[in-house]
Amino acid sequence: MGEALRTEAVEDYLKAIYLLESAGRAASTAALAAHLEVSAPSVTGMLKKLASLKLVRHVPYRGVSLTMAGRKIALEVIRHHRLLERYLAEALGYPWEKVHAEAERLEHHISEEFEDRIAAWLGHPVTDPHGDPIPDKDGTLPRQTGLRLTEAGAGEAVVIERVAAQDAGQLNYLGSLGLRPEAAVTFLGQAPYDGPVHVRVGTTEHHVGVNLARQIFVRRVASPKGAAA
Repeated sequence: MGEALRTEAVEDYLKAIYLLESAGRAASTAALAAHLEVSAPSVTGMLKKLASLKLVRHVPYRGVSLTMAGRKIALEVIRHHRLLERYLAEALGYPWEKVHAEAERLEHHISEEFEDRIAAWLGHPVTDPHGDPIPDKDGTLPRQTGLRLTEAGAGEAVVIERVAAQDAGQLNYLGSLGLRPEAAVTFLGQAPYDGPVHVRVGTTEHHVGVNLARQIFVRRVASPKGAAA
């Protein structure tokens, strides 16, 4: 694919399709329009262009999916974005609720050399400040559990793996409760009928709305060796 055809818009669409697919959602015209905040006719026109470039293929009743070439570009952009988020947080002191918007503005404009330098400076991290995996140079991703906080058992100890929320207000709120990646949390239960989730962080208990709690992904704490199953 020629560099002249690899525009910011092309990269944004490919990244959006990848993120929708990785979340288990269909990359439909409506979903892409909502994700990118553009009109449906704009999406239709761009998808035709991406198909002509062999970056996407149409999937009946589900919109489009990425080809190998499209996935490669999407992962390159996501690597730029997540490395930038980590760099902004660690080198420049940006709070985690502000790094996403800043990285969105920068991700299309860094060279491969700059990417390599910040990766080395950061010690080749595997996650961004929200716990999202950073693709390797070859496009491989660290494995994560995909277990939502709301799927933990009552009284179960878990560790937060990633926070999928991107809204700055939500991230600021969760951060104030100590609900960040690598935080140890005890899931105490959930009120009936999609009520709030009750958790303990350290010695402090909190209630979190279920929709926000569903955006927190965790891993189970391994049982001590020799403990009963």
